Amino acid sequence: MKTSTLLTVSFLGLATGLTAACGSEAPSAPAKLPPISGHVAAVEAVRDAKPIEIYGIVQPSRESFVSSRVIGPVIATKVDAGDVVKKGQPLVEIQPQTSEGQVAQAKGALAQAEAALSLAEKNARRFEQLHQEHAASDLELDMAHMQHEQALGAVKQAQGAVEAASSVAAEAVVRAPFAARIVSRLVDVGDLAAPGRQLVRVESLSGRKIWLTIREADIRRVHRDQKLAVRFDTRPDLGTVEGTVDEIVPAADPATHTFTVKVSVDGLDVASGTSARAELPGDVTERLAIPATAVFDRGGLQLVVVLSGEGTARTRAVTTGASLPDGRIEVLSGLSAGDRIVLDAPGPVADGTPVEVAQ
Repeated sequence: MKTSTLLTVSFLGLATGLTAACGSEAPSAPAKLPPISGHVAAVEAVRDAKPIEIYGIVQPSRESFVSSRVIGPVIATKVDAGDVVKKGQPLVEIQPQTSEGQVAQAKGALAQAEAALSLAEKNARRFEQLHQEHAASDLELDMAHMQHEQALGAVKQAQGAVEAASSVAAEAVVRAPFAARIVSRLVDVGDLAAPGRQLVRVESLSGRKIWLTIREADIRRVHRDQKLAVRFDTRPDLGTVEGTVDEIVPAADPATHTFTVKVSVDGLDVASGTSARAELPGDVTERLAIPATAVFDRGGLQLVVVLSGEGTARTRAVTTGASLPDGRIEVLSGLSAGDRIVLDAPGPVADGTPVEVAQ
């Protein structure tokens, strides 16, 4: 029994020795990463007022839906969408027969009233003469005077009817109320024009306003005549322009809990309905900032190269925010104040890459 145990142990020891001998090759040393050289800067904590970005829509300073009081079919259209017109320029013509007939009726009524007035005047003078000769009573004289006053009132009423009918007839030719651009023509030849029906939509050529939508929490930051920096999304060529707050709608929208603030931007020809944005000064806060050139975009990620305490590089993902005026960018996550980053690295590098700090 003892002999068997000794043989087993000896065999196991021999097998272990052979196994160790066969696997005793030394592991190969890892390849050294080539160093990179660059300047180093620390992540700084900046205290400033972070701007609040608000959005709005460009609106014309003046807009009108032109209509007419004339009833009748449209016989001619003089403009199309996009045309520029002067004040008083014809836009649409409506068949004038109906309005001209109303003018003729009013003038006929005026002629009848004037004839009645002439007769009433003669009758009044006749009764005055008879009254002096004691041939007419006081009542008859008063009746003659009353008829004269009634005839005089009928003439004035008829004259007003002629003026009103003539005013309506003049609207058979619909004209531009001010110098404008045609936004849309809402009728064609043969359509029936009627009082209140919109025929043409026009907007002023010059002067634009931006209707900003501002949250209840931020409306306290806005006041009349305040200057705001404004940008237009579809017109980057205009850069940042200055706008002036000229109206603050005092009632909030109950559905969105926002206020409308109108900012005038004069001297610009920007299409109405386009989007714009402005900035309000926010509260003073502390935020982290690094040079924008230190951030690399790779596959939807924003990466920076951080210098570790051992003098090697570490590539780290970050989340950035708003750009700062001095060429730096806000860092929302991924870094802490005091971290050192490599500014002019060739790009994201492997962790452990040696860094030679340039002076």
